Amino acid sequence: MTTQKNWRSVVERIVKAQMSVRGVKYQQLSERLAHIGVTQSADNLRNKVNKGIMGADLLLQILMVLNARPMDMQELQEILTDLEDEHG
Repeated sequence: MTTQKNWRSVVERIVKAQMSVRGVKYQQLSERLAHIGVTQSADNLRNKVNKGIMGADLLLQILMVLNARPMDMQELQEILTDLEDEHG
């Protein structure tokens, strides 16, 4: 069964992976968001990403400013399966 904790971990992993691929740190992410009119401090972003808790609007804005590649349902299912295996 997929828990709320697992869904939050998926959000965390997706955002961190996209940041890592592009070499973007939280301060840079904050600056990129500011360019589209979204005010989020680097510390606030770090907290939200690490907890995997943010509104859908912020998640989409982050993925947009990171030029995130499209994610298919197979990839999402693989992440969930890995998390369920880790957490028993």
